[in-house]
Amino acid sequence: MKKIILMAGPCSIEGYDKIKIIADDLKKISNNPNIDFYFKASFDKANRTSLENYRGVGIKEGLDILNSIKKEYGYKIITDVHECNQVGIVSEVADVIQIPALLCRQTDLIVEVAKTDKIINIKKGQFLNPLDMQYALLKAVKTRGGNSASYDISEKLKVWATERGSSFGYGNLVVDMRSLVIMRKFAPTIFDATHSVQMPGLGGGKSSGDSSFVFPLARAAAAVGVDGFFLETHNDPKNALSDGANMIDSKLIEYMVNKLIDILNISKGDNNE
Repeated sequence: MKKIILMAGPCSIEGYDKIKIIADDLKKISNNPNIDFYFKASFDKANRTSLENYRGVGIKEGLDILNSIKKEYGYKIITDVHECNQVGIVSEVADVIQIPALLCRQTDLIVEVAKTDKIINIKKGQFLNPLDMQYALLKAVKTRGGNSASYDISEKLKVWATERGSSFGYGNLVVDMRSLVIMRKFAPTIFDATHSVQMPGLGGGKSSGDSSFVFPLARAAAAVGVDGFFLETHNDPKNALSDGANMIDSKLIEYMVNKLIDILNISKGDNNE
């Protein structure tokens, strides 16, 4: 079985000292020969529920911190962009540039990222039919010279898709595991186990969540077959400045991911068999 993709790190950057603690906790799992590891953190969370919610340290300081982590630990970096004018400077640091779920239909943003030589990871919107992800992916594929959204083409052109749950009434998300099978026809597909347990808007002007469901959902995704996992993690989730309710303690990630690899080895990580 080929290496699994693992994107792990905090929701948002809370400063260099804090992010370094988390980066230290992830060192062992990052060296696992079965894992293609990317350190994840956001310099700005532009889609917060209310104006008072913590957004991050901003693009300049955030990229400086991520670049320091990259040089010190040798980690590849994934971070997200919200505006076209951010893409150029972000591409100088990031190895993967992510399109947030709520922006997955923003054509200009997808095209601008696809003009770089970086991997582009498009998160499926909570509102989107998984079949319709092929059209979001096609925007990137066609910009890079392809003419169809298929797994082989998307892998070659460095275009990925991520599942993060779908809106289920008000204030809840549900994961339809069929979406992993559907999207994996079009691109390498990542399962975002931590955002999938969010409870949007139920935290009193911010999102809440239930991290106790992260591991069960991730195990189910591994059994179905995925190319990797997205796990937001923090050394002190209860006191994190954003998304603490759905993040995993960074000291637990190694155990969790090794168990997921065991399941993938049994299922062969292939939903077509």
